[in-house]
Order: sequence, then structure tokens, then C-alpha cells
Amino acid sequence: MLAIFIACISFLSTTDALIGRTQSAGVRGVLMCGNRPASNVLVKLYDNDRGIDRDDLMAKGKTDARGFFQLEGHTDEFSTIDPKLNIYHDCNDHLPCQRKVTFYIPDSYVSSGKRPTRIYDIGTIDLALKRKGESRDCIH
Repeated sequence: MLAIFIACISFLSTTDALIGRTQSAGVRGVLMCGNRPASNVLVKLYDNDRGIDRDDLMAKGKTDARGFFQLEGHTDEFSTIDPKLNIYHDCNDHLPCQRKVTFYIPDSYVSSGKRPTRIYDIGTIDLALKRKGESRDCIH
């Protein structure tokens, strides 16, 4: 019975792209490490999927020399997507792997179609600060 349930869920998650609706989101901001721009920092925009379905990568990039980034992406889902921004960095850190911090994008910034109509400006983030829920990530 469990195998049938898992097979059904797997089927639904793979057919989601075929029969779901296309939705998009975007985010921009500036990353700092203390008083210095955090350049070349990996940022990824995901649709946060709960349960056994893996999160959908919508876009990825790196910050520029000023710490600025902007990501836009889309995916197909039955329900409204739950976009999140993951930031992987080594600011003030000399431990193995990278610090990972996640920020959630409000639903009001989710658009229909492949291009977002509004971009969420997350502002300036100081990566030197420890945040609740921060973790470490070796494989991203």
C-alpha cells in the first residue's frame, strides 16, 4: 500500500510540469560581509516543495563586485509556488562547507507566466550576522 502511495506521489510530481500552471518569482538585493560587499556569493531561487517532492530550482547566480544580485525564474505547479532564496557563503567563516541562509519571498510576489511582474527587493543583508535557522551545506 505504501509503495502504491509513493508511486502515485512520484507520478504526480513528474506530471506536474505537464499539467500544472506556470508561475514565476524574482528577487534582488545586496549582500555584505560586515562593511565589505560580499562578491561572488552563490544565490539560488527555489520553489519550496514540502513532503517527498524535491525543491524546484528556478534560477541561480552569483553576486557581483558590489554584492548585488537579481534572480528571476519559473516553474509549473498545481498550487501557488512558495519561492525561497538560498544564500551560500563563507563570510567570517573558516569551517568546512558553507553557511546557508534561507529567505522566503512573499506570495504577493508570485506571478503567472514565465516572467515575474514584480521583483521582491530583499534589501541589504549583512552575512556576518548569524540568523535563526542558518545551517551548513557542503553540496549545493
